[in-house]
Amino acid sequence: MSANKGWWVPPEGEDSVSEKFLRKTKEFPLVPVGLAGCLVVAAYRIYQLKARGSTKMSIHLIHTRVAAQACAVGAIMLGAVYTMYRDYTKRTAQDTGEK
Repeated sequence: MSANKGWWVPPEGEDSVSEKFLRKTKEFPLVPVGLAGCLVVAAYRIYQLKARGSTKMSIHLIHTRVAAQACAVGAIMLGAVYTMYRDYTKRTAQDTGEK
């Protein structure tokens, strides 16, 4: 047994969380951008909580959730468009014999 029981160590042959995150970031670079955008929008809207005026709290929180989800979905859509463009240009280059 390890003396430091507070740390989780992945089993042999598996990536750690940070290695997995870095690998996923290299494969899909817009996922961290979407996550960051989601967190920024949520933090800003929570910061603006005092200035909501006469709007009910539930409505303000719903608008916050929708705005944060829009950032995440927008990043996913940009990633899908980028992937389709990259695959299309690769396929077009192979069809014409270019590199």
